[in-house]
Amino acid sequence: MKLSPSLRLEDIAKLIDAGFSGDPNFAVCGLNEIHMVEAGDLTFVDHPKYYNKALNSKATIILINKEVECPEGKALLFHTDPFAAFVSLVKKFRPFEPSLASISPSAVIGEGTIIQPHAFIGNHVTIGKNCIIHANVSIYDHTVIGDNVIIQSNSVIGGDAYYFQRKPEGYRKFESCGRAVISDNVEIGALCAIDKGVSGDTFIGKGTKFDNHVQVGHDTYIGANCLIGSHCAIAGVTRIEDDVILWGKVAINKDIVIGKGAILLATSAVDKNIEGGKTYFGIPADEARKKWRELAALRQLPGLISALSQEQQP
Repeated sequence: MKLSPSLRLEDIAKLIDAGFSGDPNFAVCGLNEIHMVEAGDLTFVDHPKYYNKALNSKATIILINKEVECPEGKALLFHTDPFAAFVSLVKKFRPFEPSLASISPSAVIGEGTIIQPHAFIGNHVTIGKNCIIHANVSIYDHTVIGDNVIIQSNSVIGGDAYYFQRKPEGYRKFESCGRAVISDNVEIGALCAIDKGVSGDTFIGKGTKFDNHVQVGHDTYIGANCLIGSHCAIAGVTRIEDDVILWGKVAINKDIVIGKGAILLATSAVDKNIEGGKTYFGIPADEARKKWRELAALRQLPGLISALSQEQQP
């Protein structure tokens, strides 16, 4: 999430009651979690395992729970609970804004777009030209939708990220301040859910088509001209490149890259990055021909075991 206007380091420190290292006038231009950071962003880290990753990331302001040497060209904020401090900033700069109408007056809707009865269009939503938003669709705040998009009934676009920090006393919610961005000529089936980014964007590329009952997690990137079959479950921070086909009930773990033009056959599950231009199948997914040979070999095992037992009999 970008801050407009940007704030000074010293002002941010006062808001969260934190110490700091760096120029008090150092510009803080955005809030981002570690997967999405850019120059000018503030990110947080609260576990020694990830200190180096955060300090050496593209982020230029790091909110941390240990006093360390400030990297050159960056600034540090010191707080005993960086997670809580970061969430407090999210709530301040992107608070929940109740809506008083089914179509918010702050929404911008393009010429020729049709909004069917009982759809909900949230605050600061942008919808392009010649779209069809069917009945009972919910489009949450700050969502961006391009031209010629069709969204079938009961889909939810821009819901909160499924992102929690586990503590002995329970789970703490990482408040979402990102967006869902849907490009031109996308079609979303019925009963789909596309979560907004935690602090960046969940992105659906031009010309991509969804069947019904698809779940897309936070900060996921889906490229152009992809086909996503019914009941696919795509976890957060996944990257699916252009021209990928996911047939029904494909499951993809978080932080996975699916290469351009890959095809995942129905009921497959992906637990690691896979190359483009190939067809995959199975749990875990592997190249389809290899997987089918393995299954053929497995089917022969009962007969082989029976034959071996007979040979061993006196």
